[in-house]
Amino acid sequence: MLLKPSFPKMRWQSWLQPWQQIDGLLFFLPVAVSMFGGLMILSTELKQPVTDWWWHWLTAAIGTIIALFLARCRYEILMEWHWFIYGLTNFSLIAVMLAGTSAKGAQRWISIAGFNVQPSEFAKLGLIITLAALLHRRTASTLERVFRVLAITVVPWALVFLQPDLATSLVFGAIFLGMLYWANANPGWLILMVSPVMAAILFSISWPLSTPIMLSKDISLSILGLVWAVSMGVVGWFSLPWKRFGIAAIASFCLNMLGGELGLFAWNHVLKEYQKNRLSVFINPEHDPLGAGYHLIQSRIAIGAGEVWGWGLFKGPMTQLNFVPEQHTDFIFSAVAEEFGLVGCLVLLSVFCLICFRLLHVAQTAKDNFGSLLAIGVLSMIVFQLIVNVGMTVGLAPVAGIPLPWMSYGRSAMLTNFIAIGIVESVANYRQRQKYY
Repeated sequence: MLLKPSFPKMRWQSWLQPWQQIDGLLFFLPVAVSMFGGLMILSTELKQPVTDWWWHWLTAAIGTIIALFLARCRYEILMEWHWFIYGLTNFSLIAVMLAGTSAKGAQRWISIAGFNVQPSEFAKLGLIITLAALLHRRTASTLERVFRVLAITVVPWALVFLQPDLATSLVFGAIFLGMLYWANANPGWLILMVSPVMAAILFSISWPLSTPIMLSKDISLSILGLVWAVSMGVVGWFSLPWKRFGIAAIASFCLNMLGGELGLFAWNHVLKEYQKNRLSVFINPEHDPLGAGYHLIQSRIAIGAGEVWGWGLFKGPMTQLNFVPEQHTDFIFSAVAEEFGLVGCLVLLSVFCLICFRLLHVAQTAKDNFGSLLAIGVLSMIVFQLIVNVGMTVGLAPVAGIPLPWMSYGRSAMLTNFIAIGIVESVANYRQRQKYY
């Protein structure tokens, strides 16, 4: 009996061997979202002489190749080079401040071979790798360890904030908190670390039914801020170790009152006008319908016009007539809502949820803490950007200028997201073989 030759099959299996254990859904779903994002960018610019959609697809293709390459490299190498990566991250952020290209009041880009590169996007990955390496052997179960990680995070965060790039600095905060939580930090500590920022917002912005009490020309007392500070005092009492004489509660209360007053000072003397408008306009966009509130108003009109099934591809009137500014970048979700309706939005959000679940699965099944923390850092980055982008599009969050992953146009952001997926796929590829998924 003659045996059938099996060389082609063996050759095919040997070619796929380096990627045998990657997470297929985690790899192909971002590619599919990127292809759909290019189609939506084409729709938003159909009547304009630009080719951003073509660049979007080309960058996604390059990112896919990079992700495949990283998936077959051992991610443990990153732990050995994490201080070099951290130094390179800070160096690039300093370089962009000294010799960067300015646009729209911010200096965030470096011109390399005719292309504008945004170092703050790649700095997200640098921070994830550094924090994962620091928390790999020693968890964040003590305050001393938390403060050490905080000190490492503050340097690139401050450099990004000074560009100024408030949106990306918020992403840094989300990555930091998500990775600390996964590294067994007390949730009360994380709440207290965020609380001064919340206090600053409550003290600075005029909220409905909350008129601030002016104590002096530069010092005021917000009722909402005071309630928040008292609540954080209670959190401090139950989570911090210094309970004698109520030191933990008093310190937490004073920290939030100080954060509120510093926030008020920054609001009046530090933040630029466009930054203040972005933070406050989502509360009442009709207050400035032709200025700061124009983006949000037009976005909500486009979303509402889509109704359940949408107008169809290339048929949305708001999208085709360019009523929504920056629709190919920050407001790409409004184009999806208008042309594919509620159903299209739910499908897209379901795909993002599936991507996040696969990231969480890789984190849970990684063979070591370093790989698990890498996956959680990427998950924190994607989830925060998704929530803020969709939230600002529908008016539930300030217009922060955060892109929708793999959908919004932005070459640096696209490459960053695919490199992140490649690193997580390396974690999946070199974990112990799983029988059930």
